[in-house]
Amino acid sequence: MEVLPNVLQSKTKIRFQDCDPFNHLNNGSYINYFMNHREDVLIEHYNLDIYKIAKKIGKSWVSSTNQIAYLKPAFLTENVIIESELINFTNSELLVEMRMYDEDKSHLKSIIWCGFVHFNLLKQKRENHTEDYMQLFQSVKTSIFLDSQTFEQRLSLIKSDLIKN
Repeated sequence: MEVLPNVLQSKTKIRFQDCDPFNHLNNGSYINYFMNHREDVLIEHYNLDIYKIAKKIGKSWVSSTNQIAYLKPAFLTENVIIESELINFTNSELLVEMRMYDEDKSHLKSIIWCGFVHFNLLKQKRENHTEDYMQLFQSVKTSIFLDSQTFEQRLSLIKSDLIKN
């Protein structure tokens, strides 16, 4: 069986239409960059196309929560690296952490926790994951998340690590 990567990474450029008058990535646009990254890497690494699945069987994942911290600005035309990983899951929910760095990954710009609910689009209600999905999630889930850890605790830990380095 193929070993799938836990941390998925992509590179993108910050575009003009997503920036504010100060040439910073607009706060609202960060989520678009994170979501676009996640959609692309799920297809590339896990062959999981949420739109094809929705069209074929009427089930997919919908965004349920976002917690984001802006640590350093991302600038117009800057190349950034985005990483994402599944940090927790239940029978119908996923929790994904995503991080945006500068191109050489020396500065963390933003971190987000995104919650997703597996959803039956035809019945308009929450849906439990299949056994195949549960096995996939178990195989790619990372260990950075502790059951009692909150976003604020994770952010504090990251900030303290950044100060040390």
